[in-house]
Amino acid sequence: MPRSTAVKLPGPEAAAGRPGEAAFFDVDNTLMRGASLFHVGRKMYQRGAFTLRDAAGFAAKQLRFTLRGENMQDVHSVRDAALAFATGLAAEDVRTLGEEVYDEMIESKIWPGTRALTQQHMQAGRPVWLVTGTPVEVASVIASRLNLTGALGTVSEVTDGLYTGRLVGEFLHGPAKAEGVRELARKEGLDLAACWAYSDSYNDVPLLSMVGHPVAINPDARLRRHARDNNWPVYDFRAGRRAATLGLKTATTAGAAYGLWRGWSWMRAR
Repeated sequence: MPRSTAVKLPGPEAAAGRPGEAAFFDVDNTLMRGASLFHVGRKMYQRGAFTLRDAAGFAAKQLRFTLRGENMQDVHSVRDAALAFATGLAAEDVRTLGEEVYDEMIESKIWPGTRALTQQHMQAGRPVWLVTGTPVEVASVIASRLNLTGALGTVSEVTDGLYTGRLVGEFLHGPAKAEGVRELARKEGLDLAACWAYSDSYNDVPLLSMVGHPVAINPDARLRRHARDNNWPVYDFRAGRRAATLGLKTATTAGAAYGLWRGWSWMRAR
């Protein structure tokens, strides 16, 4: 049973690249700020698929992911919830949902630096594939909008045109990503030793380790250490995010102090 589906998009391909070369990009916190799956959940809430409490939980997990990196408990929680809420949805409606998610929530969160890297590879004639745990229908929309070669994503089971709430194969994450890319390389005649892979997460070390040119982008602490120890290039496009995070923490601390002072003043007055 396949672990993932690779969706190759139509369109002209450059011919200047060396045969067997390609580049693979993770999506969440690598290509875009935050997690695409959380935005899918947000859009489903707007469609009335679940409650405000569910949406608040998704938002909290998205904030933690943006500030601290990937937490597998949160990712699996949102995945399971999305599968449950998607049960009975028409498969043909999900691509439309993906288009809306991209236009309204994802496009503005694409990292310009990572976007430039994808274009450099395409201009050099190398196929560029997205590799993500996000549903393949949504991943293929992102790849299409960015004029990339295609996408590998998580596959949901469809029966009679409707989602069953079950996966086909595994959630495309960690070792499953590496296996999905290995399968794609066999189909496309790629030489992994001549390929590039980009990710922010230590969980993607299996994918990064299997290519000849691994690169850490916006890495979490463990991946940064691993990249340093193995002399992998590191690109960090989050300078502005760090400043914003510091400002948020400062504002939160100041707000808490002010609240305590007002409370103490009120108690004294009473």
